[in-house]
Amino acid sequence: MNPLIWITTLLVASAAGFLGTFMISKRMSLVAGPLGHLALPGVAIALLYGFNVFLGALGFILLGALIVWLLRRASKLPFEALTGIAFAFGLSLGFLFLPMEHAEEAIMGDVTKINITDFWIALSLSPIVFIVISQVYKKIILVTLSEDLAKTLGVNVKTLDLIFLLLIALVVAMEVKIVGGIMTVAMVIIPASIASNLARSLRQYLLISPLSGMISACMGLLLYEYTNLPAGPLIILSSFTLFLISLLLKKK
Repeated sequence: MNPLIWITTLLVASAAGFLGTFMISKRMSLVAGPLGHLALPGVAIALLYGFNVFLGALGFILLGALIVWLLRRASKLPFEALTGIAFAFGLSLGFLFLPMEHAEEAIMGDVTKINITDFWIALSLSPIVFIVISQVYKKIILVTLSEDLAKTLGVNVKTLDLIFLLLIALVVAMEVKIVGGIMTVAMVIIPASIASNLARSLRQYLLISPLSGMISACMGLLLYEYTNLPAGPLIILSSFTLFLISLLLKKK
């Protein structure tokens, strides 16, 4: 298998796992799924006109994230409700334009389509996810504990929400070629859940989650090489297997 596939997948998996730790903390664990479905119209257009899937997915996800943020500011509806609306819109629009011959690639991803452009995108954007979250994680924890207290201490909660949505958009767009537009949430949340089961401190939590994502990606890609089944579902199933093992270890 092309080394670019391995490196790109590992970069994206680590960034997704790291982001997942804070999505769970902010109780936004279901937000990545609907935003992933918003990628489908962009993926459909990219496949129709032959340009990079990441760019098509990112354009629609960023637009969706911005709309969710604006609606959040204009209403008192929770993120889960707003992203649920985005989910219905993205899925409907995606299947309306998606060519049936490309449906499997859009839904489950196709790692064989990863190229040098995807590698540079992952290499450039994955560190940004780590750096930005590292800069704002104390504020995220504070908002999680008490939004009112955070506002009193001068934290701009709305701006923080926007930053977080944009980071989710970047990660989900990078995931689309690997696991498709349907399973993006699993690549973010399951490694963080594994870390939650195993970690005994915040430092361990932040280390175990991206590491779990990378191990799951390696397992999935190895299974893909031996079985020739789609790599996306194999990566998610590998991650789920590690989650079950972490549950057993937690009980001990």
